[in-house]
Amino acid sequence: MTATLVAKNLAAGHGDRSLFSGLDLVVAPGDVIGLVGANGAGKSTLLRLLAGLSTPEEGELRLSPPTATVGHLPQEPERRPGETVREFLARRTGVAEAQTTMDEATQALVDGLPGADDAYATSLERWLDLGGADLDERAEEVTDSLGLRVGLDQLMTSLSGGQAARAGLASLLLSRYDVFLLDEPTNDLDLDGLERLERFVTGLRAGTVVVSHDREFLTRTVTKVLELDLAQQQINLYGGGYDAYLEERDVSRRHAREDYEEYADKKSALQDRAQTQRSWMDKGVKNARRKASNDNDKIGRKFRSEASEKQAAKARQTQRMIERLEVVDEPRKEWELRMEIASAPRSGAVVATLREAEVRRGDFTFGPVSLQIDWADRVAVTGANGAGKSTLLGALLGRVPLDAGAAALGSGVLVGEVDQARKAFHGSESLLEAFRAAVPDTEPAEVRTLLAKFGLKSEHVTRPAVTLSPGERTRAGLALLQGRGVNLLVLDEPTNHLDLPAIEQLESALDAYEGTLLLVTHDRRMLDAVHVTRRFEVASGKVTER
Repeated sequence: MTATLVAKNLAAGHGDRSLFSGLDLVVAPGDVIGLVGANGAGKSTLLRLLAGLSTPEEGELRLSPPTATVGHLPQEPERRPGETVREFLARRTGVAEAQTTMDEATQALVDGLPGADDAYATSLERWLDLGGADLDERAEEVTDSLGLRVGLDQLMTSLSGGQAARAGLASLLLSRYDVFLLDEPTNDLDLDGLERLERFVTGLRAGTVVVSHDREFLTRTVTKVLELDLAQQQINLYGGGYDAYLEERDVSRRHAREDYEEYADKKSALQDRAQTQRSWMDKGVKNARRKASNDNDKIGRKFRSEASEKQAAKARQTQRMIERLEVVDEPRKEWELRMEIASAPRSGAVVATLREAEVRRGDFTFGPVSLQIDWADRVAVTGANGAGKSTLLGALLGRVPLDAGAAALGSGVLVGEVDQARKAFHGSESLLEAFRAAVPDTEPAEVRTLLAKFGLKSEHVTRPAVTLSPGERTRAGLALLQGRGVNLLVLDEPTNHLDLPAIEQLESALDAYEGTLLLVTHDRRMLDAVHVTRRFEVASGKVTER
């Protein structure tokens, strides 16, 4: 069925901090609404409100018809122990919950409880609408088409990262909700997966709200953009696609700045005029008092008195003009990630080598691969999930044991990895303590200052690192790169969980970085924006330089 989701005057906060208020939104059939905003603006919170999983501080939600299904598909970086692929797909598609409800209704029917007939009919209709009748058959077809050649009864925890990403995509492609709420669906998808996801989203008749930091995906899919502007504490809905939003937003911000500057200039000029008039008035009064004692000319005294009154009247008139000005608030300056990647002294001419390197993992064989990375090479590594990209990085850095061949790092190589840095912030110790453990020679005050540059303020540094969001952990990892010098920078999907302004700042920082770079990403805009000197394509364990 087609359904419409209406949000009216929603408000939400986090602790003492307001995220948004007065939010109105209509998600109609066929809409694809891109939800954008800085990390911490409340995007995931809004999706949970729209899904009915959280209660708004103010406002209301209305779903028409009320029996329509709303699918909330959030990020799931951690897999559930004991859950099979089949169970994962049933849960994510809503079929598992519908099956449980139908089983309960069936038992009520057997027990002869009042209203059991209607409850069973409703639950059966919901189960059928969600695709429960043929889910297993469709799951076999979809997982096979995605190259996920594992049994549906295999545990999710046993899958590789690439396989888990395909399973996540399969759960989306198998879903038959009436309204879709997608939170970062592009994370960890390869180029083929991204194209499949784009075709699925653009082909939906259901209304969709999607949070994504993949600029190319947004450009290709969304019909509207809802911006949660944390800096200005505003909510803006833009018609048209993502590129139209960027243009309209820039024009709007420029006009807001111009309007404020015009107001500020006019107010300043009037205040200067009023100050001058008051000065002339005060000077006139002093002169009048000085002359009053030895001036018997009544006409002169009257003239000077009238002149002072005129100046006072002018000053009052100018003050009224200031008060009648329509106040224009100064646009708040947006927080910007001013990132620099600290460069260590250069390494030797040869940074890393592989010589007939092979890695065997069950049925998968990586290699044999022979290659050399030289100083200041800037290498982009691309390939499908499961092709061997992470194995290539691990072999080059000496983290993955070789079954044949040899690997070596050159002299003076200091490695910095975002993926490895993220893992440093998963413990129960505070962010400050975890950061200092990685850079023990840095004083706490310096650490706090550095983290603040990455949007991690006082309320973040004292929290247990494990409670940070994925985006906050990524920021901490980037801060770590700035806190210690590196001359071999290894970035494995660095844009995952970063907001759009931070991604652009990272691209600028990479342009200024002078060391050796190994970049693995499926972000098509980043591949275009970052200057590279070499490109490696990894397919089925083989590495080809293009």
